[in-house]
Amino acid sequence: MSWVEEAKRRAAEEAVQHVEDGSIVGLGSGSTAAYAIRLLGERLRRGELKTLLGVPTSLQAATEAVEAGIPLTTLEEHPAVDVAIDGADQLDGRLNLIKGGGGALLREKIVASCSKLYVIVADERKLARRLGEGCPIPLEVHPMAVKPLLLRLREMGAKASVRMGGGKVGPVVTENGNLIVDAHFGPLEDPEGLEGRLRGIPGILETGLFLGYADVAYIGTKAGVRRLEASWRRR
Repeated sequence: MSWVEEAKRRAAEEAVQHVEDGSIVGLGSGSTAAYAIRLLGERLRRGELKTLLGVPTSLQAATEAVEAGIPLTTLEEHPAVDVAIDGADQLDGRLNLIKGGGGALLREKIVASCSKLYVIVADERKLARRLGEGCPIPLEVHPMAVKPLLLRLREMGAKASVRMGGGKVGPVVTENGNLIVDAHFGPLEDPEGLEGRLRGIPGILETGLFLGYADVAYIGTKAGVRRLEASWRRR
């Protein structure tokens, strides 16, 4: 196992300790969150946790949970989530995030907004001084709005393009039937201001800027795990 995979697992090992017996757990998407899902399954099998219900943020997360033996539920049944564990494409020292590399940003943000505790797991490569350094902002957009939206983003100074599928013909289609536009703005001076401008554009259904959501992050390094806490609390 490479140091990166070891770092991801170490971060996930710390994160799953926040999950108590009987919890409703938001299950994030991506390779690092997958480690957390598998570890939760191991805790169930060992009897450390007697009961647990997972709210998956994607088909990938749901598949991982089924394979790990985690029973699934929905926000319709449990609209309040005790703790969610998710990954990030990039995070800064304030625990603001860019997410959406896996195309699940809309469902991930919905689950994050319903969570009493939102825990991020990542390896140290994802830390940045400023959001946007070498990382695009994914946007989930309505297919009807793509052309005018691309023009609008370019007027705002972004290099923007529709994300194309790997191993399939055509663009990536989200589980909600929408498309993903990746917008490169470069290092962000004012993430909150940009978030507001983006959300004001018709056709953008959600942005990959997760500002003010994360409570704690576990960052796997070559030597161990760093714990970062937000200086504010959402609740």
